[in-house]
Amino acid sequence: MSGQPEFLPMTGEEADRLGIDRFDVILISGDAYVDHPSFGTAIVGRVLWNAGYSVGVIAQPDWRSDADLRRLGEPRLFFSISAGNVDSLVNAFTPNLKRRSSDVYSPGGRLLRPDRATLVYTDRVHALFPETPIVLGGIEASLRRFAHYDYWSDSVRQSILADAPADLLVFGMGERQVVTIADRLAAGERTLTDIPGTACRVDRKTWRGMDPTGYVVLPDYAEVKSDRYAYARAFALHYNEQDPFRGRPVAQPHPKTVIIQNPPAIPLSGPELDRVYELPYTRRAHPSYADPVPALEPVRFSVVSHRGCFGACSFCALTHHQGRIIQSRSADSIVREVERMAKMPEFTGIVQDLGGPTANMYGIHCGRWETAGTCPDRRCIDCPALDRSHADQLGLLRRLLDIPGVRRVFIASGIRYDLIGPEDEEYLSRICADHVSGHLKVAPEHVSARVTACMGKPPRAVFDAFRERFEVLQAGKKKRQYLVPYLISGHPGCRMEDMVELAEYVRDTGLYTEQVQDFTPTPMSISTTIYHTGLDPFTLEEVYVPKGREKQIQRALMHYRDPANYALVREGLRATGREDLIGSAWKCLVPARGKRRSP
Repeated sequence: MSGQPEFLPMTGEEADRLGIDRFDVILISGDAYVDHPSFGTAIVGRVLWNAGYSVGVIAQPDWRSDADLRRLGEPRLFFSISAGNVDSLVNAFTPNLKRRSSDVYSPGGRLLRPDRATLVYTDRVHALFPETPIVLGGIEASLRRFAHYDYWSDSVRQSILADAPADLLVFGMGERQVVTIADRLAAGERTLTDIPGTACRVDRKTWRGMDPTGYVVLPDYAEVKSDRYAYARAFALHYNEQDPFRGRPVAQPHPKTVIIQNPPAIPLSGPELDRVYELPYTRRAHPSYADPVPALEPVRFSVVSHRGCFGACSFCALTHHQGRIIQSRSADSIVREVERMAKMPEFTGIVQDLGGPTANMYGIHCGRWETAGTCPDRRCIDCPALDRSHADQLGLLRRLLDIPGVRRVFIASGIRYDLIGPEDEEYLSRICADHVSGHLKVAPEHVSARVTACMGKPPRAVFDAFRERFEVLQAGKKKRQYLVPYLISGHPGCRMEDMVELAEYVRDTGLYTEQVQDFTPTPMSISTTIYHTGLDPFTLEEVYVPKGREKQIQRALMHYRDPANYALVREGLRATGREDLIGSAWKCLVPARGKRRSP
């Protein structure tokens, strides 16, 4: 295809105007179609178009009838199916398993996607077009590619490839994979089992005839479903193979099939990443929508500076998705993107966010990454060989502020405070002076030593030192800034006394607690494995896991100031022998009497 359209077509009429009789690829997504580089459909669609393929989009189809799914006809090469930017069950339910009343990825916030959207869409598409290849992608498919604990059914489910009638699954960031798939299908190939960054299935008979040498074979589905030790071992085995340079193929037998994960795809180089993000995104929702898509506005004028994160937080699955290797865009590319943004009529002079999974990992580099990958026996975050300089980010920020029409550039996605050493005083001072809008988001998550160790987070002393440095910078300011810490309640390893310790810390420091998250076991994280098994997957040692009412009490302790939580907080304090914190003294968290929370 020559030239990019203003929007990827969503109707036959749009296809006609572009001279398209039959699409090469059709993307089906659980999100509304927003032409912005923070939305997977836009990126994948424009990358494929740039590679010469015509692409149509079916966004949030009505899965209960055929009309929407037949709207664009049958593609020449394949259907690509994704639940959207977020796992459909994470999107639909709160951590307490209460159904949400709106969907920020839908026009007007309406509820338009089914639960387990990837499975539902795939079943329907396969029934309508049984001969057309189906490729799964997106976070839901990516993180459910092996047998996994599913919090919403409280059970171990099969790999999504064992349940969905699909031909291939793309995991991680998929630009390289989808173009390879399109190229090989266009060349007439039909057996695509060797593409890095994909998973496929083979029948058990075929597997028995294959040479397993070179494969990491996980305990099978029946084992991991019935045996917590087998589940934990399986997780540790595939976790250690998620490096694009040293990772080996991984196989996991299921009752009717065997799932094979190829090694992860080689990350995009800086120039490749530049090209992806400089494609002509309009930063608008498709004009067919009468109502705004709420998820767009907070990120409309945000910029992705890099991918990957080496933080190794136990509750995060980024190791299985974007990987530990930092892939940074060039400063020139980011400047060009912001220059284009500055010319848009809706732009008010504010870049809402400049960052990635962790904003201040931009430009950080290790000499091993391009040829040998990450070290198998150490965490990058603790490695003295890692170049932790923030010079590239500071230089980039200076250049962006010099662009005509740009008044402010914010870092809204948060920073990793344990990467900011005492020698980085200029960096912290600059960030606080020019790039924080009143609140700086950081993520200590907890202060108890055993909980932070289980989370893979730095100890309390590291956060305390950073907090003190931040407070020094507030001296003499007419308008002071505040730290907003992300905190997690109910995490594996956390006992009631640990939450009391955290509540006392919040009391003594006066920190905001609006960003408290009750731990949610999402697929393919270390913490979820511990939650399900009660075992550290790497040592097989027992780990305490709070559940049920205790989990409710732990969350209430983080909001001890709310009268609606008084009864639960008192219950937690009595259970830990901390009645000294009940009453009217200055140190008390709750009064002896007050409004009781309804059961």
